[in-house]
Amino acid sequence: MLGRDPWLTVMAHLPKVDVARLLYATIIKRATDIIVSVLLLIVLSPILLIAMIAIRLDSPGNAIFVQDRVGRNGRIFRLYKLRTMSASSGGKVAWMVDADGKKRHKVRNDPRVTRVGKWLRATSVDELPQLVNIIKGDMSLIGPRPELVEIVRNYEDWQHQRHIVRPGLTGWWQVSGRSDKPMHENTELDLYYVRGQSFKLDALIALKTIRVVIKGLGAF
Repeated sequence: MLGRDPWLTVMAHLPKVDVARLLYATIIKRATDIIVSVLLLIVLSPILLIAMIAIRLDSPGNAIFVQDRVGRNGRIFRLYKLRTMSASSGGKVAWMVDADGKKRHKVRNDPRVTRVGKWLRATSVDELPQLVNIIKGDMSLIGPRPELVEIVRNYEDWQHQRHIVRPGLTGWWQVSGRSDKPMHENTELDLYYVRGQSFKLDALIALKTIRVVIKGLGAF
């Protein structure tokens, strides 16, 4: 767990919200998360099963990848994904240098990504197991993406504001560039969402997400 002080500071500086937005954020959104996630799991289960079989046939190791991420109020939870890297990579953060000479933990043409993994990432199918995280209450359909523990340890205090809400399967950051913009370098996009969270904004992000996934923008 992270310290409490950042959250207390953040809560004291958040703008006031109206009753409708508060009702949506605390009750309606959670109910929507559960209902939609259950329906998506049922509808997309054949795709998920085929992807899991393809992963096992393509490379040795478990089809499901589990990793610690930082969630709401700094709580660490176990995030589920379809494995897109070779099992030998170990799932640890490996800093690499991209084409611009900058250190990244996620770059294009990562040699650790498997053949099937490239397709899973391009189509975002690798994220489907997180529907289980949403049903469990670890995540929401829409919100800031859950960051790696190793990276959050180096956050400045103001960056912890992104942890006031549940992390999401998709969010404002994803539809504004996705992997082309590392999360820890674009916290402002997450804070825009935290401060403006509403049904209207979530609906806009959901529509933009469909476009982004179909076109494969920024996915690698």
